[in-house]
Amino acid sequence: MAIRVAVPKETVPGERRVALIPDVVARMAKQGYQVRVERGAGEGAFFDDAAFEAAGAELVEGKEALYRDAELVLKVQPPSEDEVDLMPEGAIVVGFLQPHRYPERVRRLAERKVNAFALELIPRITRAQAMDVLSSQASVAGYKAGVLAADLAPKFFPMLTYAAGTIRPALVLVLGAGVAGLQAIATAKRLGAVVEAYDVRRAAGEQVRSLGAKFLELDIDAEAEGGYARELTPEEKEKERKMVEDAVARADVVITTAQIPGRPAPRLISQAMVERMRPGAVIIDLAAESGGNCELTQPGEKVVHHGVTIYGPVNLPSELPIHASEMYARNLFNFVSLLAREGEGLSPDWDDEIIQKSVLVWEGEVKHEPTRKLLEGGEA
Repeated sequence: MAIRVAVPKETVPGERRVALIPDVVARMAKQGYQVRVERGAGEGAFFDDAAFEAAGAELVEGKEALYRDAELVLKVQPPSEDEVDLMPEGAIVVGFLQPHRYPERVRRLAERKVNAFALELIPRITRAQAMDVLSSQASVAGYKAGVLAADLAPKFFPMLTYAAGTIRPALVLVLGAGVAGLQAIATAKRLGAVVEAYDVRRAAGEQVRSLGAKFLELDIDAEAEGGYARELTPEEKEKERKMVEDAVARADVVITTAQIPGRPAPRLISQAMVERMRPGAVIIDLAAESGGNCELTQPGEKVVHHGVTIYGPVNLPSELPIHASEMYARNLFNFVSLLAREGEGLSPDWDDEIIQKSVLVWEGEVKHEPTRKLLEGGEA
């Protein structure tokens, strides 16, 4: 019997992505899945109901009917407790579940015996790259951050020559050279800015330089015996801190991307550092939702301090919903292939490292140890 898949319309304010797009629905339908889509689910990403229907999906009115006998629920944002209550016991929900942020929802999933896999827990291994939603959505956010920075900056990004002289290019500093940071670097370079970047991981320097940006690093030999990196001395750490502070002070735009899953974002820019920046400078803080890399960041707000604009956008991938949904849906399709075995329906392979590490709740038990400890500690 075909596996019944439910794709709801996201309810979080401002969320425009959809878990599956029509092209991926068609691929799943060919594999025998029975895909049901809530009416209007794709409107925010410009995928209309007719496109889903043409791809083989059944359109359903409202979540109660959608979830009634669903076996597999595919989402972008974590389900609300009300949504969980509509899901049948034994169903599997897959999406960004943010257990550190919503532990009470994890408890409700366990109580209702709704199984759950958190895509953000997928291990960063080579075999999992095709289902790495963190990377795909971070890439969208990094690109959009570069465009936002150019929009907010009161000057050109590229060098411009005109009849009366030459306008110097803007200097953009990117703090953090992960996926989002590298995409921000590439975007700022395409727009013509001079780009510098810093990351505590010196190995990131090669990728930064390959994009035509300057990687900030001190002339320190931190290599220890066996090729491992040694701990920097307090004096070296102070020199490095001063190097970053000076780079922030001279930049026209700073884009910060440093985040630690499940923990508050590291503080990279203090109020004092902001006050050293030139009036008109811009800070785009991609870590706003997890506390911010800048001391003055307010999630979703534009703050002006000493002439410096600090913007902490939230849910940036949702601002490019067509491609963000397309990338997410492909990641999801690849992950779902691990949950279903031919002839056995939904039957995860528990010997698979990806399954082991991404499972959040199974048969009423919270499997993710940090979340289980959070719930046992009564912090939820």
